[in-house]
This record gives sequence, structure tokens and C-alpha cells, in this order.
Amino acid sequence: MPLTEELHKKIMKQGKNVFEILSQYDKTREWPIGRARIDITLSKRTIQKLKKIKEKTGKPVSHIIEEVLENLAE
Repeated sequence: MPLTEELHKKIMKQGKNVFEILSQYDKTREWPIGRARIDITLSKRTIQKLKKIKEKTGKPVSHIIEEVLENLAE
């Protein structure tokens, strides 16, 4: 089956996320998936707000932060 322009576009659309991950790996030689622990410094007020949100939603603080960052990127 020859690779037509339509088929090429379809493959790129369906596998866009995978292609981005592979591209990132080619640049850095690190997989951009998974999780990593980091140390950050936050104000006590911010920590209290995060704990309140955690109690309301039942989500871990890390998930709350990730969701906010994903929404900012859009």
C-alpha cells in the first residue's frame, strides 16, 4: 500500500502524541513520560490552599498542580 498524502496526514493525526514523545526523546535522550520527584519551595499560604483543594477533591497535590499546568498550556 503506497503512502499517499491522505494516509500520511491520517497517520500523523492519529499518532501525533507518539511522534512528539519520540521527537523529545531524540533531542534529549530521556523519555518525557513517567513521573519524577522534585523539591520546590512554596509559601505556607499556597500549601494551605493546596491542602484544602486536596481535601475537597480527594486528589493528590501533585495531580492538582498537573491539572492546573495542563489548563494553562491550552
